[in-house]
Amino acid sequence: MFITFEGVDGSGKSTQARLLAEHLRGDGRDVVATREPGGTELGERVREILLGGDAVSPWTEAALFAAARAQLVAEVIRPALDRGADVVCDRYIDSSLAYQGLARGLGVERVLELNLLVIGGRLPDRTFLLLVPLDQAAVRRGSNPDRIEREGDEFVARVDGAYRELAGIFAQRIVTVDATQPPQEVAELIRGHIRDLS
Repeated sequence: MFITFEGVDGSGKSTQARLLAEHLRGDGRDVVATREPGGTELGERVREILLGGDAVSPWTEAALFAAARAQLVAEVIRPALDRGADVVCDRYIDSSLAYQGLARGLGVERVLELNLLVIGGRLPDRTFLLLVPLDQAAVRRGSNPDRIEREGDEFVARVDGAYRELAGIFAQRIVTVDATQPPQEVAELIRGHIRDLS
């Protein structure tokens, strides 16, 4: 299985990705847990540029995310899936569609086309979109924002709306989850969906 987690920063996606990976390992499965941007040496360098740097133009941002993603698929995701492992990824292609395609106005189709090329069409089997009120997400994010988080509440609201739009467009793959519940309850709900896949 290839499972991804999406949502605005502070939605709990990283926590849920970790909990799912731990659960699957507890069932004796071979699990590779990774994240975007990152997961490879090149990807971690790109992450530093994207999240720690100064202003980046929208297409530069989209291209850098795509480059990191291409390396992650080639080096981590595809080899893991080819050997029969499960892959759990904190963010993937839908982040680019939401942040750059919709919130930055580059267009879903154009950003999707770029990314489908670099990932060789390797889409997740299921994507969990964690939804929380934006004020709750802001509290969870804490006081050390990265470059994208510093863009403010209006941008975060655009990203949240973008994710909700994507959930409608890709309803066969994206499962929306009420992430205001306690983490273990959210994790149990996600495991129920995973059982249907495996």
